[in-house]
Amino acid sequence: MSNNSKKGIWKVISASSMGTMIEWYDFYIFGSLAVVLSTKFFPSDNPTAAFLSTLATFAAGFVVRPFGALFFGRLGDLIGRKYTFMVTLMLMGGATFVIGCIPSYESIGFLAPVLVLILRLLQGLALGGEYGGAATYVAEHAPKGEKGYWTSWIQTTATVGLFISLMVILITKSLLSKEAFDDWGWRVPFWVSILMVYVSYLIRKNMDESPVFAKAKAEGKTATNPLKESFGNKYNLKFVLLALFGATMGQGVVWYTGQFYAMNFLKTVQSIDSSQVDMLLGIALILGTPFFVFFGWLSDKWGRKSIMMAGMLLAILLYRPIYRAMYDSTDLTKKVEIAEQTKVVPSLKEIDATKLDSVYTTTKAYTDGTVVEEIKTKHFENGKLMFDDKGKEKVDTKVTKTINSADKWFLVFMVFIQVIFVTMVYGPIAAFLVEMFPVKIRYTSMSLPYHVGNGIFGGLLPAISTYFVTNAKEAGDPEFYLEGLWYPIAIAAVCFVIGMIYIDRKINTLHD
Repeated sequence: MSNNSKKGIWKVISASSMGTMIEWYDFYIFGSLAVVLSTKFFPSDNPTAAFLSTLATFAAGFVVRPFGALFFGRLGDLIGRKYTFMVTLMLMGGATFVIGCIPSYESIGFLAPVLVLILRLLQGLALGGEYGGAATYVAEHAPKGEKGYWTSWIQTTATVGLFISLMVILITKSLLSKEAFDDWGWRVPFWVSILMVYVSYLIRKNMDESPVFAKAKAEGKTATNPLKESFGNKYNLKFVLLALFGATMGQGVVWYTGQFYAMNFLKTVQSIDSSQVDMLLGIALILGTPFFVFFGWLSDKWGRKSIMMAGMLLAILLYRPIYRAMYDSTDLTKKVEIAEQTKVVPSLKEIDATKLDSVYTTTKAYTDGTVVEEIKTKHFENGKLMFDDKGKEKVDTKVTKTINSADKWFLVFMVFIQVIFVTMVYGPIAAFLVEMFPVKIRYTSMSLPYHVGNGIFGGLLPAISTYFVTNAKEAGDPEFYLEGLWYPIAIAAVCFVIGMIYIDRKINTLHD
């Protein structure tokens, strides 16, 4: 490749990647702050239900992504790649900023979660149109035989977006007191996105249209009805279904297990301090991100199928051992408590004229350096202890573990291994999808299976897996913490079998 063409494609990748990274940042902020948002936009009398509702709202943004793929994919195949993902960028940025402005549940009641859900749906629609446009745009600028390498740079943007969201949250927390962050500081990461979107808009507006699409348009070879030509044509529909059930479905659950489920597991099941989780996850993501490019490059040499299938198989076989080891590393029953350092501080919190909370804050230290804070809150009304629907005392218990350095680095390694699985299945996927479909219906055809696989199968994972874990814990299952893994293992296993049987290596060059 000449220096001029290299310079040109790096310009394309930089502009496309920055916008896509910002959209992922906007999308991930909600997931990264799920624990805090559950206390702001949902009723506080049932913390578990509030957290599950937050995850369900988070998942709703994923569920509508296929509709965004259809709507914006059609526009992209009719009017062009550039203008379509300019619109998605502005829609995503606006919705994210407004989420940071919505009053809390205490201020406006059920209107708060309703508004959040609506904006979350708009985010999902925007992201449904963004990824296909960016991946197609870069692929159509890439030289023949190098699509895996060049499109893999777009693949890094999702993880970089998550990393930046974690860093912005950590920086905001470090600049504010814990009380200030819980009160209003959590809104700052949402507000920051509008500045990032503006910068990306300035960069993108000066980009040229994809040369492949521009040529097809000049020759009158663009689609007149992309939806009908994509899904009404049996031959093309076969490839859409193969892309979904043989690749993106499994890729979606592996991706969200390695990043989002891992984060929720560390925070909610292992009860590790939120800032520590953000930091160790950030380190694992930094170490793992270069492998997106490596496996994208390798897929140009070895083929997309072998690398993606290997990533799925490793995930299927190793998820349960990995999560068992993660849980055991912070299991307090396997640690020695320093009894003389245990402190209990009682306090009273007046809610209103009739309601009062009795709060007991217990701090425990362990010989390996682990420190645990347990806050037990008993609720009283008119001087009497309140009971729940099952006749049990209404007591909320929140446990926060501050782990030692050895445990932290062990968990970094465990998450890093999962990120490697993610890079194996996700690094080659953009090139794999682009090559399956002809130029005139490429944006529409590749966007739908990608966003069904990631948006529905992957996006529902945190809510479904957390639900399985909660039920297993209430049923007294000693290994309740592993139950949530059955969902990604089952989906990845089905996808692995279909992919191994039906995906042909010729797909690599079908429309190269």
